[in-house]
Amino acid sequence: MSKHLTLTDRAIIEKYLAQDMSFSFIAKRLNRSATTISREIKNHRCFVNGFRYTSNDCINYRSCLRRNICDQESIYTCSHRCKTCTEFDCKSLCSQYISAHCPLLDKPPYVCTRCPNEKTCKRNHAYYTAHRAHAEYVKELSSSRKGIRTSPERLLELNDLLMPLVNKGQSINHIFATHSDEIGLSKKTIYNYIDQSAFRVRNIDLPKKVRYKQRHSHEVLMKFDYQYRKGRTYTDFTSFMEQNPKLPIVEMDTVIGARNSGKILLTILFRDTNFMLIFLLPDKSHQSVLHVFDKLTSLLGIELFRKLFPVILTDNGTEFKGVHNLEFTENGARRTRIFYCDPQASWQKGRIEKNHVLIRQILPKGTKFSILEDTDIHLITCHINSVVRELFDNQTPFDLMKQKEEHKKLLDILALQPIPLDEVLLKPALLKRKK
Repeated sequence: MSKHLTLTDRAIIEKYLAQDMSFSFIAKRLNRSATTISREIKNHRCFVNGFRYTSNDCINYRSCLRRNICDQESIYTCSHRCKTCTEFDCKSLCSQYISAHCPLLDKPPYVCTRCPNEKTCKRNHAYYTAHRAHAEYVKELSSSRKGIRTSPERLLELNDLLMPLVNKGQSINHIFATHSDEIGLSKKTIYNYIDQSAFRVRNIDLPKKVRYKQRHSHEVLMKFDYQYRKGRTYTDFTSFMEQNPKLPIVEMDTVIGARNSGKILLTILFRDTNFMLIFLLPDKSHQSVLHVFDKLTSLLGIELFRKLFPVILTDNGTEFKGVHNLEFTENGARRTRIFYCDPQASWQKGRIEKNHVLIRQILPKGTKFSILEDTDIHLITCHINSVVRELFDNQTPFDLMKQKEEHKKLLDILALQPIPLDEVLLKPALLKRKK
């Protein structure tokens, strides 16, 4: 049985009130207490008053012509009717005053239903109707869930906790995952409080708090059928993965800095852990990408490289067109398989695109990558992969990478270490150097 009365319950109450049944009788039929029925009627009855337009609630107000009931004729002559007097209250002086409020409405059944004087009575009437009562209940329930129900002192404590971490570029999800016991509220509530300006934190301070437009299916544009794409299209990729569902998928892309800044970033992301490797390239060329592949092969060994990068999904950038050299070593040994997304369909590798948002928090668009060094990229990699991910039950990519032996070897070889959760910084300040 529901703890709250339903519309059907309220319809039964209305029906039995019209039959002059007692609250006890109604309560038994609904398997409720008589107090519940009494409270329901008192709280949701509606009053009908169609003739009064002033604060004076005398039922004779409209027809009243009385004058000088205050007995002040010896002092002055009043030409106004007593009901319009602003100096004296006719309610306390007039013997003919009758309040529009009926005292019977203060007693059960609290409504005029079945009252013998209902049709002739000039007092305010009260009625209970199921649909009106249920509408009021729904409105009250909705309003009770809105607003800020946390004390000002507690809000200050939460603000002092959130503000320094948000200033570091940490998301609410990351903060909540690391400080949920201290916060004591749900993530939804925290976001609602931010919307209502309860904290000094604002929505503009949360780079990931965005509204995504609904994705519509659309026809992918295929203007040219490049030779390097034959057998490596996105359709080929889906077919290959259907045949090899256990193979891990790796996404690959590049991030470009300011125009003519020279250096770019090569990003490689493991789908199963959301861990992203970042490499600094001198230029956007096939040779630069190939150099990274050859370096990783040399550091990891061909067997470990094959386990970590069996299938790579990337876009149609010119830097990835030398597919044969990327898939095979100089000795002709296959080290990976590369497939290409459809043109203008970056959503096909959406994981890595979302992770680029984290890079842009540290390196906003327009940043010159020419000033970057490998140590900077190493630091960025460690901080980004130390952010908890809601998709993986608030674990960090580092946590997930440590669950497989081949991933642990990769971390050791590249000397990648997690950052303490409260020290994660996703702002340009991460790379500020001492002058």
